[in-house]
Order: sequence, then structure tokens, then C-alpha cells
Amino acid sequence: MNSERTRLAALYGGLLVMAGVLLLAIVYLLVSEGVYAGIVTAVAPAVPASRLDAATSAPALPTTDWARTAVLEPGQVAVAQKVGTVAGDAALSQLLTVSGVSLAVYSALSVALAWWMAGRVLRPVGVITARARRLSGSNLHERLALKAPPGELKELADTFDGMLDRIQELVAARQRFAANAAHELRTPLAVQRAAAEIGLADDPPPEKVAWIRDKLIDSAASSERLIEGLLLLAVSDEGLRRRERVALDETTTAVADALAAEAEERSITVEVTARPVTVEGDAVLLDHLVHNLVANALRHNHPGGTVRVRVGPEGLEVANTGPVVDPATVPLLFEPFRRARARRHAPGEGAGLGLSIVASVARAHGGVAGASANPGGGLTARVTFPAGPPLTRPPGPPVSGGRRSGPGTPS
Repeated sequence: MNSERTRLAALYGGLLVMAGVLLLAIVYLLVSEGVYAGIVTAVAPAVPASRLDAATSAPALPTTDWARTAVLEPGQVAVAQKVGTVAGDAALSQLLTVSGVSLAVYSALSVALAWWMAGRVLRPVGVITARARRLSGSNLHERLALKAPPGELKELADTFDGMLDRIQELVAARQRFAANAAHELRTPLAVQRAAAEIGLADDPPPEKVAWIRDKLIDSAASSERLIEGLLLLAVSDEGLRRRERVALDETTTAVADALAAEAEERSITVEVTARPVTVEGDAVLLDHLVHNLVANALRHNHPGGTVRVRVGPEGLEVANTGPVVDPATVPLLFEPFRRARARRHAPGEGAGLGLSIVASVARAHGGVAGASANPGGGLTARVTFPAGPPLTRPPGPPVSGGRRSGPGTPS
């Protein structure tokens, strides 16, 4: 018995056969108890008294109700008992024969029925097993969609479908991660190569060499931190393995200051309102999250536009002016390589990974990233995080809201 169907069939068939044997045993005992007395009671009145042997000893009379009221000779009772014994033995023998044949047929039918029942019960399990054997990266979209009444097997099939949904999402996330990592690392590598090939050409002076060296070291350190953060996301499906308390308001202010020159170059005003808030997570990844949101708001804007950044207990919000965005395309912008407008291959154009990285980092920190199209143009992106413990700050002026760089605005 090396299969569950065989085991179930043996169990069901054995139970049915045992029930049949028990039923026949009860019937045999009940019949044997009353068959002799019944035959004697029925035969005795039909036996003529004149044909009895007078020397026959008088046996005990039957104790049935009929015998108490009937007038019988002792010889009639003796003959009736002899006939009853012979007839009873023959009847019980016939009963055993018929019962044995019936039990054999019943046992065969019980085993066949048990085998069929076990097959019916285990059919969904077989479907699940066959589907699991055929699963691969190319057909993760297939589902069981078992049509069955509510029950344990229906619940098992639905659970299997739910597991396939999670596996498909995980595989897609891993594929997006590989693409995001490759494209995100191209920028620092290009900076390093340009600094080495152009900055070090034509025997530059020592001051320029020192500047290029510092630039290469900073770019390499940034790439190293980015690689460590992305690898941390890759190996941690349930979140970050290492967490620290990060002041999101300070991170946002630092990112806005770092992008002040780009904002002034694009003639865009950046307004930052930062209330103290703490996030449990990775400082490098949160810095990339904020940087991608603010940089995306700057690059998808128009001269004279505005970027408003708000940080508070409700999370991070970045709103910008710019071209009108179709609300139907907004959810797609968080997928890799998705853009609000067709790619023009213009200088400085991004790879379409900014918001996808934002969504990935937000998920790693237990948060949710979303966006909505502004009626007058532009986009409002929001990231919410789980509430963290308050961060104890050293004495000094608190981080407060204010305007950041822009045309005609002191930075």
C-alpha cells in the first residue's frame, strides 16, 4: 500500500466489511435464539397424538404464550422438538451459506466502492499535484480554480492558488529588482568612467587630480551603499534584516539641499515642510526613496514650477507642477520602465525606475507608496510608513518647515 488511495480504499473497505460481518453475526444470533422454539410451536399441533410412542418420556413443555394456552400431549411435544431440531439446523446451515455468499459479494462491492470513493476524494489532490509538477517560470499565471462545494479540499485548492499569487508576485519583484539594480548602477559607473577618462586626460594639475580622486571615492562609496541596500532587499522577502531609527525629516531636508542646485538650474522652487518623524529602517534606502521622489518631481516639471515636500506623522508627500498626467496611467508609473510620456531619449532622461524603486523601498519598510494626478498638471506622490517610536534629538533648533532654493530665493 504505497499510495494514499490504496490506504483509504483499504480503510473504507475494511470498515464496510466489518460492519457487514457484525450485522450478519447479530442476525444469526437473533435467528438461532428463536428458530427452534418457533418450529416446535408451529409443528406440535399438527402431530397426531395416536402415532406417538407411549414409552417416550414426557419432555418439558414449551414456555411460549401459545404453549400455555394449547392442550398438547407429551408425545406431540417430543416429536415437535425432534423436527424442530432438524429443521432449525437445516435453516441455520442455509442461513450461514446464504450469509457467507452475501458477505463475499458485499465485501467485493465494498472494496470497489471504497476504491471509487477514495479516488473521488483524492481527485483534487491529484489535480494539485499535477499542476505543481508542471509549474515553471513561464506558467505561474495558471490557477486551479477548483469548482467544488465548500470543504477542506476546496480550501486547500484556494490556498494553493493564493500561494501561486504570492510566488508570481515574488518572481516578478525579483525580476524588477535585477532590472532596477542594473540600471541604477549605470549612473555612478558612468560618472566614474567619465571622471577617469576625461578628468585625467592631458596630464591634469595635482589639484584636479585630487578633486577627481575625491569624486571617484564618493561615487564608489555611493555605489557600494546602493549595492548593499539592494542586496538587502533581494535576500529579505519579509522586510529588512537590520533596522535603525532614521529621522525622515532630516533626510528629506538633506536631500532637498543636495538638489538645490538642480532646482535653481531648472528655475523650480522647492518648498519643504518637515515635522519631526522617525522611521524604523535603512538610512541609505530611505535616502534613495526621498531622492527619487524629489528628483522625479524636478525633472517632470516646467520652468517656474513648484515642488512641495511635506513630512509628518502621516508620511512623506511630494507634489509638483508640470504636464497633465492621465489618472489611468498613474498606478502604472510604479512599475519598472513605465513613463507618463513616451520616451524621447533626451539628455538627462531617466530610465523610468524612480517610482518603482520608491515602491520597492516602501514595501521593504512596511509602508505603502501611491500617487494621484493633480488637476492642474503634475503629480502628488505619497508614502506612508508604520508609526515609529519618537526620536530623541540633541539640544538645538528643531527641524521646521520653510522654503528651499528657487529662482530669486536664497538657499
